[in-house]
Amino acid sequence: MIKSRLCDLVGIKYPIIQAGMGPFSNNNLCVAAANAGVLGLLSTSGLFNKQDQPWIYEAFIKTADSTMNDDMATVLENLLKRTYRLTKDQGGIFGINVMVSAELRDKAMVMIDTAIKVREENPDIKKHFKVIFTSAGDPVGLKDKIKGAGFTWMHVVPSVKGAQRCKKAGVDVIVASGHEGGFHTSWEPVHSMILLPAVVEAVSDEKTLVCGAGGFCDGKTLAAALVLGADGAQMGTRFLATQESDFHQIWKQGVVDAGDRGTLVARGFVGPARWIKNKRSELHAVNTLQKSPGVFLGTPDDYTTIDMALIDYEVDSIRAVCLGDQEKAMMAAGEAAQRINDMPKVNDLVQTIVTDAENILRNVQTKILG
Repeated sequence: MIKSRLCDLVGIKYPIIQAGMGPFSNNNLCVAAANAGVLGLLSTSGLFNKQDQPWIYEAFIKTADSTMNDDMATVLENLLKRTYRLTKDQGGIFGINVMVSAELRDKAMVMIDTAIKVREENPDIKKHFKVIFTSAGDPVGLKDKIKGAGFTWMHVVPSVKGAQRCKKAGVDVIVASGHEGGFHTSWEPVHSMILLPAVVEAVSDEKTLVCGAGGFCDGKTLAAALVLGADGAQMGTRFLATQESDFHQIWKQGVVDAGDRGTLVARGFVGPARWIKNKRSELHAVNTLQKSPGVFLGTPDDYTTIDMALIDYEVDSIRAVCLGDQEKAMMAAGEAAQRINDMPKVNDLVQTIVTDAENILRNVQTKILG
């Protein structure tokens, strides 16, 4: 059986992380992933915009044992208790993904404080709710709060410099996310084949683990991550296109139908984003080139300089997905979408990935080492 330090650290069966994808909930997907033996991550980004994007909030609460009248902390508390209830019998391990950018820092602290509160009120939940995964911001300054509460702390970065910042902050597991990844990509396009081994060389040691993200979607790519020195791989788009995934059916089918060269990069909420190619996203890419060319040149902009019409277009397109409007929908996905052509159950997917990875590693050893 494939096993790594990630399995030992967190208590999962297989060295795979199911990405905490937003903006919609992935509440049911997380349960299915955790029960399949990988680390399931709950997205929390859908809780940040109750007023501005109520359609996302409403979709989120439907599988969070909550109502529209509940505040963000209450919804998260209810969701964590639900997830524990649905994973405890099978020994599932799960965590939350929290965006900690400067604009969201106050809300992120509410999320983290709520997570700590839920664990302290029920000691048995600590056996299952083990991880806080932070993203989209600076990790420095969060160690005492997160690790002091007993969580394993993970953070995602797009560069060696970012990984070194994580090491300084005290992060347990650094996830190196290459440009192949879905939705949020980095301003400077460094791909997984370069980024992952560079991050491993820079920061991996007996206290700091590294996992790969961006393009990982099957046994071949999991085996590649391990050969490159990683302790595991995070998979997002592959888990999005599963039967238990909470994402709208047109989004899931869009991944399955993407095909060769099926994605493009254009402006997103917090920088460059990777979208499935369709008429809507291709128009968005043209507008991005005209109004926010830095996305393609690696030159960051922010909300003080960007043409907000690009953001409004994106919001409208995401709303269309939520409403099932195929014509106006724009759907994010990683480059791995072109290698995905089915929509299996999560457990079947995990077993296939692990079995294929084991066979590949065994064959490679036989062919090369004799």
